[in-house]
Amino acid sequence: MTEEQSKKTFYITTPIYYPSGKLHLGSTYTTIACDVLARYKRLMGYDTFYLTGLDEHGQKIQQRAEAAGMEPKAYLDPMAEDVKKLWQLLDISYDKFIRTTDTYHEEAVQKIFEKLLEQGDIYLGKYEGWYSVSDEEFFTESQLEEVYRDNDGNVIGGMAPSGHEVEKVEEESYFFRMSKYADWLLEYYEEHPNFIQPEIRKNEMINTFIKPGLEDLAVSRTTFTWGIPIKSNPKHVIYVWLDALFNYVTALGYGSSDDSMYKKFWPGVNMVGKDILRFHTIYWPIFLHALGMETPTQVFGHGWYQVNGRKMSKSFGNVIYAEPLVARYGLDPYRYYILRAMPFGNDGNFTAESYIDRINFDLANDLGNLLNRTVAMINKYNGGVIEKTDVSTEFDADLLAVVEKSMANYHTAMDKFEFSVALSEVWNIISRTNKYIDETAPWVLAKLDSDKPKLNNVLYHLAENLRLVASLLQPFMHGTSEQIFAQLGLTEARFDLENLTFGYSFTNPVVAKGEPIFPRLDREEEIAVITNEMLGGGEKPAEKELVLNKKQIEFDDFDKVEIRVAQVVAVERVEGSDKLLKFELEAGDKGTRTILSGIAKFYPNEQELVGQKLQIVANLKPRKMMKKYVSEGMILSAEFDGKLSVLTVDESVPNGSVIG
Repeated sequence: MTEEQSKKTFYITTPIYYPSGKLHLGSTYTTIACDVLARYKRLMGYDTFYLTGLDEHGQKIQQRAEAAGMEPKAYLDPMAEDVKKLWQLLDISYDKFIRTTDTYHEEAVQKIFEKLLEQGDIYLGKYEGWYSVSDEEFFTESQLEEVYRDNDGNVIGGMAPSGHEVEKVEEESYFFRMSKYADWLLEYYEEHPNFIQPEIRKNEMINTFIKPGLEDLAVSRTTFTWGIPIKSNPKHVIYVWLDALFNYVTALGYGSSDDSMYKKFWPGVNMVGKDILRFHTIYWPIFLHALGMETPTQVFGHGWYQVNGRKMSKSFGNVIYAEPLVARYGLDPYRYYILRAMPFGNDGNFTAESYIDRINFDLANDLGNLLNRTVAMINKYNGGVIEKTDVSTEFDADLLAVVEKSMANYHTAMDKFEFSVALSEVWNIISRTNKYIDETAPWVLAKLDSDKPKLNNVLYHLAENLRLVASLLQPFMHGTSEQIFAQLGLTEARFDLENLTFGYSFTNPVVAKGEPIFPRLDREEEIAVITNEMLGGGEKPAEKELVLNKKQIEFDDFDKVEIRVAQVVAVERVEGSDKLLKFELEAGDKGTRTILSGIAKFYPNEQELVGQKLQIVANLKPRKMMKKYVSEGMILSAEFDGKLSVLTVDESVPNGSVIG
């Protein structure tokens, strides 16, 4: 690929979504972000290709299809159509929609597998360990968020970091030699500092997954059949990540008889949620390197959208979908809000209040009023004609400086995928232009014929700034841009951004009467509509529902548990374990009680716990741990959203007091 071709081609991908249900606001965020970037690059003169699609293989799909009495493909087809309809509703300008059940993809992945097997990067072995069907992921015991043990201390199950339960799996499996490439990957990160963005995500990958040691990866399964069969050993199907990740290149023709699109567009940018960043920044570059292929230009792991400060959950009644918001308030307000309200790379928070306020203040007041006032004044003071003159005002130079600086900052932000920053730069222009109206007071200039040239200059600056604003908004809200162009009398349907500058010559009059593009909303009424009709009553479920993580028990079962107050006398880290702390506690016993607890990562300064009074399960049968310790109970703690705290009691409560 020549340098010129590299400059003028751009490839962007969403993750391929798993068809496990209706896509909520979080999934539309990724897809709209990629759409904005694709539209921006096209307007900047790039030959752009935008890929999205579905990841359709795996045990979970097979189980759900069987439960529905359907073949997996027949089960998936309506879901794929529903996703395409959603992208059509949101005006997503993708160039290709891939399904991993597409024949060309399956055939290419089979070839990839055989090549890796032939060159020794894949070998046949036996997997014995823990597997989460919901996550489609294997876990070692040390990777589990919680481990369940029987009375003898034997591991009998556990919980993945996602909160899903794992099950014991023993089966013949092919493995990829992931450990072989760990050193190469660290060197690659060092040589390509922008490969993982935001930067904080790279540190997380290195410290959490690579430095502790990369383990070889199971890449086939034999306990289910809904996957791509291995040609040389058909009883195995290729496991999800070796299958799914290669969609980014098979969609371009890699592994087929025509790979011209692959040669033209690869490598590209992979945009994903932070929850699957590990697979895209560890497995994916290693797979590609093993095949002698180029790695992605960049992998960007964005944050999640919360609703009312909580993770979206049907149990909380706070899942929000695009369809009702778009139906009531329009497409462009939705696209604007979803990218303006969340700093890219960080988590965002949707609230009904902020949604309506963005429409009323940003869209109706700032942008809408600027357009309404400008069109009305051009009609009133100059018969609808936009006329450029050489008679300037004392405010023109500062206005132009703000416009030029904001436009430069906009492009910088777009290149860094900082969409909320790019939009704030557009609103800087809008705000400064509104201020310019107050500074120049066109209604005063209109009183004297001698000020007519100056008045026309002011009106030109207003119209031209609106043209620039509408042009910059094209990737985000091109329907709104087209309305602004039309009200300004412009016949162009779009303006390229590559050479966008101040100084356009208008030839047609503005519309005789401009209509508000964003009418103001009744704030309280619309907040109530979103809260009660779209969120199902805010964080409360539509119907009362007790949310349980474990099955209900009888009172007599609970009464068997003795919970006591225990004061921490001493605490230390357990040698040979990254997770365990060893506590010595005064709990009303004869002597101190020893308890081992896997909470070390939540208390980097464990000595802060000394002297605190905790709640413990006192009558839990002692169990041997780490071969040389006996743990005599369990410390109670609470965990939410990745944070954990031990449960404490008031210091006035005596040690050994029974809690009930």
